[in-house]
Amino acid sequence: MKLRVEVVALDCLMVRLFDEIAEANMPWMLAASESLRAAFGEHLIDLVPSYTTLMVHYDLTALSPVQARELIAEALIDLSPNARTGGKCHVLPVWYDLSVGPELNLLSQRSGLAVAEVIRRHCEREYQVFALGFAPGFAFMGLVEEVLAAPRLNTPRKRVAAGSVGIAERQTAAYPVVSPGGWNLIGRTPAKLFDRHRDGYSLMQPGDTVRFEAIGHAEFINLGGDDTPLEAQA
Repeated sequence: MKLRVEVVALDCLMVRLFDEIAEANMPWMLAASESLRAAFGEHLIDLVPSYTTLMVHYDLTALSPVQARELIAEALIDLSPNARTGGKCHVLPVWYDLSVGPELNLLSQRSGLAVAEVIRRHCEREYQVFALGFAPGFAFMGLVEEVLAAPRLNTPRKRVAAGSVGIAERQTAAYPVVSPGGWNLIGRTPAKLFDRHRDGYSLMQPGDTVRFEAIGHAEFINLGGDDTPLEAQA
């Protein structure tokens, strides 16, 4: 861990703990987040975790930048992961089908694996939620096996259906709302990933883990999934 504090704005400091993305970072990130929240208390406006950083947005009327840096330094002295600190484990049902996951064949060809094996391997791992971004409730997860990794599409789609599950490089994600997107789509989940009435809005939070579970078409529909083919939604 290489601690650095960088200025983001007059009332924001970026705490950089690592230089490279790794699943092993997350226990440290969670411990740092917990410690910083306690240190800043009511003077903390927001704390935004990401792959290797924590952005600390504090009340400038209550703390000077020097005081904020001192709180950060004190909070992270002798930092160690807490075994009791961890997120929830979510199981997301996914209907893997070419009509909603048109890049299944592409990933099969790139990897040399049968489509069924691509699906099996995508479901086999438990993925760490590293960060939320791009769209409300969009959770960046990883890391997928290298054999399943694929670059983003050269030309992003103008419209990707809510619930679409995709892969980009060694990350995987599910689109919470209809939006443009350039990830390789391999299926669709009926899960409601973003809800403004839910505490925290997003189903998943950094520090949570996710496992995908393949389901059939009938179960997908029973769970409220929209099976409109991607092309018909364009």
